[in-house]
Amino acid sequence: MKSVDGALVLVTGAASGIGRAVASRSAAEGARLVLTDINAVELGRFAAELMAAGHDVVDATALDLSDHVVVRAWAERLTAEVGSMDVVMNVAGISSWGTISAMPHSTWRRIVDVNLMGPIAVLEYFVPPMIEARRGGQIVNVSSAAGIIGMPWHAAYSASKFGLRGVSEVLRFDLARHRIGVSLVCPGGVDTGLVRTIEIAGVDKASPRFLKLREGFRKHAVSPDRAAASILRGMKKNRFWVYTSTDIRLAHLLQRYFPPGYVLAMTILNRAANLALPAVKRAVRVEE
Repeated sequence: MKSVDGALVLVTGAASGIGRAVASRSAAEGARLVLTDINAVELGRFAAELMAAGHDVVDATALDLSDHVVVRAWAERLTAEVGSMDVVMNVAGISSWGTISAMPHSTWRRIVDVNLMGPIAVLEYFVPPMIEARRGGQIVNVSSAAGIIGMPWHAAYSASKFGLRGVSEVLRFDLARHRIGVSLVCPGGVDTGLVRTIEIAGVDKASPRFLKLREGFRKHAVSPDRAAASILRGMKKNRFWVYTSTDIRLAHLLQRYFPPGYVLAMTILNRAANLALPAVKRAVRVEE
């Protein structure tokens, strides 16, 4: 995909954060947009803003991507009405961190359902029509730094993001003969609403040390628009690994080419996190 001008571009998680930014940039470059998000109100407002600015919003449907029956019906309707997609961007996701002793089972399941099974459902029902159309195209799956490295308290989140990385790795080669490229986006810190609303099981988010750590994260985080620019640039060059910040690129290089250094860095990071957040509580896991 050298250009998205005139292309039919699907973006999940389009009402906020990276999804909204990448949809805005795609619209500015002439894309025809298919948008979805679980937040119907914000999705409707965003779609209205785009259309008022003269951009082409083909469809804006609010739905829960973890409901594969709903996703299938939506995909079948769209394929029948407007044809196959040229670009599919799986951006939507949720995040919740926590210690293994504090994270409820229901949280593990919800994260995997939304962050992994949601994108899988989108791929299941939108990619086959792309293959049949024989026009090629591009798939963009947004993983995370937590899909590369072992960040503290990210076990559930990493389970979903490493899973999406695996799906992308396979499709990268499976779909090459159909001229459908696959890009795996691994953002580091991005200053979205999640920074302020993130759930962390077993941690007191009101503690001064946690607030200091969060502000330090925000200072080093890139804006959603900057992340979107990196994503579109990487997609147009058909790069598999797409980074939104230099720190994650360097961490990945360290992991691949100097494993002892990576292990040392992760050990220090984990110890620092636990020292910075002494309010971690030993909690009994709740089975729900």
